[in-house]
Amino acid sequence: MSSLQRTMLKGKLPPTIPGGRIGRADSFKKSRIRDYKPGMWNEFFAEKEDVTVDEQRTFRVYRTKQPDKPGPVLLLLHGGGYSALTWAHFCSEVTSMIHCQCLCIDLRGHGDSKVDDEDDLSADTLAKDIADLLLKLYPEDMPQVYVVGHSMGGAIAVHFAHMALVPNLIGITVIDVVEGTAMEALASMQSFLRSRPKYFQSIPNAIEWCIRSGQVRNVDSAKVSMPGQIINCTTNKLATNDLPLPDDVLEEAHHTSMFPNPFSISEDEEVSPPGDETSEGESAAAGTDFKKPVTTKANTDAAKNYTWRIDLSKSEKYWVGWFSGLSDKFLNLRLPKQLLLASIDGLDRTLTVGQMQGRFQMQVLARCGHAVHEDRPHEVAEVISGYLIRNRFAEAAGEFRCHMPSC
Repeated sequence: MSSLQRTMLKGKLPPTIPGGRIGRADSFKKSRIRDYKPGMWNEFFAEKEDVTVDEQRTFRVYRTKQPDKPGPVLLLLHGGGYSALTWAHFCSEVTSMIHCQCLCIDLRGHGDSKVDDEDDLSADTLAKDIADLLLKLYPEDMPQVYVVGHSMGGAIAVHFAHMALVPNLIGITVIDVVEGTAMEALASMQSFLRSRPKYFQSIPNAIEWCIRSGQVRNVDSAKVSMPGQIINCTTNKLATNDLPLPDDVLEEAHHTSMFPNPFSISEDEEVSPPGDETSEGESAAAGTDFKKPVTTKANTDAAKNYTWRIDLSKSEKYWVGWFSGLSDKFLNLRLPKQLLLASIDGLDRTLTVGQMQGRFQMQVLARCGHAVHEDRPHEVAEVISGYLIRNRFAEAAGEFRCHMPSC
């Protein structure tokens, strides 16, 4: 192409912006930096209590306020590695839609619960823990209980219902756990656990990792749930006991991101093909925006302030027991049953046949990850509230309208 042709073409193009790409000003970058200040439990729950079942077991529970009208107790069971605080935003949503009370439990080995044998995470043991706790909370007149469980908690909810350990259990919702897909995923579970950082420099850094890794896609939910998953390496207490954080700690965390660039994204770094002469100039203009986020040495080697509350890799011997036979147990429950999934591809053959026979209600929620109730708490609350109203387990609160399921 001649210089005359280049000049003519250049004259027809819009003027370039000085300084490279749009939006590279420092003020713009600062405005895009997210706030990872952790949230407090009392913004979502009316009370927390440590309930001593016996000399060996004390469980942390969180409860919302009593409903204005009679309604069921929603017993909420978290997934492996999470805590009761994973339900915080869901509880706020569902109690605004129907008259009910939410009861969230830190399961054995999780959160602020304390038991003599934290390594015993068998399905039978966890189910018995839940039953004993309910009988302790309601020794005489147990209210109607509707159980909701996510992931491992969903599997334990099915075992709990199947064992019929308590009276007045009226129904069950299982969130994103299916026997077939869960059993297939177990082969890669140890690799996934090893890929996680072992330590965090601060609570805000842990929240940042939670969002950037995709574990949770809702930053407001991660601010509440992530502190319930890690402990202080010095005190060995749950990170929630360090809240609220002093202003100087928040300020320091704001300037010490786990990721070197605030625009980093969780994608593999793109490599230009050999001999590409334009790659060097474009890389200079783009800076480090699209490099794979990595943790710095300060965060991984030196600043070992927080670590995971539970080492899930040690629970491997119980994984098969959680999920084996789960689909048949779920279908054979003589209770109203609901299954919420993040993807239609998650169904195994047994549940596919059961769904076609109308043996349970299924709902697929798009644009969310595995932590469905954290990513989309409002939509999950709508689906469960509608199901409870249709089965006449609860009454609508305010102007909430019950919608028919889409599938």
